[in-house]
Amino acid sequence: MKVLIAGVGYRNLRDMSLGPLLVDRLQGSEWPEGIEVEDLSYGPIMIMHSLDERPKYDRMVFVAGVKRGRTAGAIYESRWPHTLPDDDEMQQRVFEAATGVIDLDNLLFVATYFRKLPDDVVVFEVEAEDDSFGETMTPVVENAIPGLIVKLREAAGA
Repeated sequence: MKVLIAGVGYRNLRDMSLGPLLVDRLQGSEWPEGIEVEDLSYGPIMIMHSLDERPKYDRMVFVAGVKRGRTAGAIYESRWPHTLPDDDEMQQRVFEAATGVIDLDNLLFVATYFRKLPDDVVVFEVEAEDDSFGETMTPVVENAIPGLIVKLREAAGA
């Protein structure tokens, strides 16, 4: 099975940087054949072109720090339902993608719209406590990482 674990987020935004910072850590680990770990913290249009240039994945696992008003440091796992917003919002999402906005939701919507995702997509969100400028994550989010890595390995089949 071919699996991509992808971190998404802006660097230097404390807990919102979880995706790319975690990828840095995960890339230093051993992974079974067929599992790739990559930072997808760049524009969705470029990501879609990159995905077109490689063999299709059987599963994609996305991970990001998010701010949705839930319990800080909590890990939320879901299956991506491949549902899209209404046409007006989708047009706005494509516009944002073309301008290079880095956002987990935007990436998922745009990649779904252009049929770039496999049917099997797992999403891990860690609720951010602090989204201000800074190079380190807060202790509550940092403490979630060991459990998150276990969940990522399980989702990837590692």
